[in-house]
Amino acid sequence: MKLSNIIVKKIFALAVILAIATLSVSCAAAQKEPKPKYVFLFIGDGMGFSHVAAAEAYLAYTTGVGIGNVSLSFTQFPAMGMLTTYSADSYITCSSAAGTALASGKKTNNGMLGVCPQGEIIRSITYDLKDAGFRIGIASSVSIDHATPAAFFASDTSRDNYYAIATQLAPSGFEFFAGSGFVHPTGRDKTEDNVYDQLARARYAVVRTPEELARTSTSQNLVMVQEEERDNRSLVRMVNRTGDDGWTLPDFTRTGIEWLNNPQGFFFMVEGGQIDWAGHDNDAAAVIYEVIDFSQAIEIALEFYEKHPDETLIVVTADHETGGLALGYQDTRYELFPQFMQEQKGANLNKDQIRNLNNRAGFGWTTGSHTGGAVPVFAIGAGSEMFRGKMDNTEIPKKIKGLMMRD
Repeated sequence: MKLSNIIVKKIFALAVILAIATLSVSCAAAQKEPKPKYVFLFIGDGMGFSHVAAAEAYLAYTTGVGIGNVSLSFTQFPAMGMLTTYSADSYITCSSAAGTALASGKKTNNGMLGVCPQGEIIRSITYDLKDAGFRIGIASSVSIDHATPAAFFASDTSRDNYYAIATQLAPSGFEFFAGSGFVHPTGRDKTEDNVYDQLARARYAVVRTPEELARTSTSQNLVMVQEEERDNRSLVRMVNRTGDDGWTLPDFTRTGIEWLNNPQGFFFMVEGGQIDWAGHDNDAAAVIYEVIDFSQAIEIALEFYEKHPDETLIVVTADHETGGLALGYQDTRYELFPQFMQEQKGANLNKDQIRNLNNRAGFGWTTGSHTGGAVPVFAIGAGSEMFRGKMDNTEIPKKIKGLMMRD
C-alpha cells in the first residue's frame, strides 16, 4: 500500500474519532443544559428603549453620577435583544393584539384579545403550562381585566368587553392574580353576577389589605386587589404617591412568588401597566418613576433567581412603545435635564404644567398613542441565550413554552 494512502486513511480515521468525540461532548452538554422550572415574564407596557434610557439618565443625575447612566436591575442581564411588535392588521399594534402575541405566539387584529382575526379562540401558553403541572400567576399595576394581563387567561373579540373577560378568571384555576381590581365587576349596567362572588364560589381568596393577606393561607388560590375606595382601574401612579397609597407592583411580585413557589415550578407574568398610561399622557416624570418601580419588581425576582440560578429564567420585554419619547426637545440644543423631574414627585401637576416641565427638562414626544418601533428584550438564567438578537413578539411564548416543557 502506498504511503500516501496510509496517511489519508489515518487522517480520515482521526477525523471520524474527533467528530464522534465532538458529538459526544455536544450531547452531554445538551443533556446538562439547564431546564427552567421557574419562569418570570415581565412586560413593561409601552416601554421602549428611550423609556429605559430616561430612567437610567434620571438615576444618574439624582444619585450624583451626573451625565451618564445608572443601570436598572434588568439592563444588566447578559442576554439582550429587540422585538418587533406589529399586529395582524397594522404595523402599529394595540395592547390586546400585542398581549395576544406574547401570550400565545399568534398574531391577531388590533382590538381583539385571545382570538384570531376570524374570531376563533387562541389558547395562551398558560393553559398548556397549567396542564403540565406548573402553577400560574398573573399580575399588573392596572386592572386584571385589562388587555395585557387578560391575554394570559381570557379570549374575546373585543378587549373592551371587560365583564366577559373578568368572568374567565375563576374558571382558569390559575393560582395567583393581582391588580387594581376589575373595570366592570357587575357589568356595564351593574346588573350582572358579581365577579367577586364568582371568585368566592371558585374558592379564591380575595385580599385588599396586608392584614387580610396575613390571614390567608398559601394553600388557597389568591386574588390581590385594591381597597374598595381606591380606583379599580389602576394602582396609584408612583409619581403621585406621598405615603400609604396601597399595593405596589413589587408587593404583587413578592406575594406572587410566595404563592406560586413549589417543587413543580411556575410561570409568572408581571406587567408594568402604567408605563404605557404615562406615555399616553406624554408625562416623562411618570414614565421614569413607573420604569423604576418596574425595575424594583424585577429585583425581587432576581432575589429568587439567586437562590435557584440553574432553574430560573427571567425575561423582560415590552408589548410596544408608547408616545415616541425622545431624550431631546426641539427647543433645547444638546441638553437634557432629567433631574428636573424631581419637581413633579407628589405635586399632582395639571397637563399644561407637565408639558412645560417636560420641555424644560428636554424630553420630547411625537404622539399620544403607540408607535411601531422595536422594543427591548433582556434575559437572565436557564435558557436566556435564546432571547438574544432580533425576534418577533410571537417568538417569546414559543421559546418559553419550549424551554419549560422540554423533555
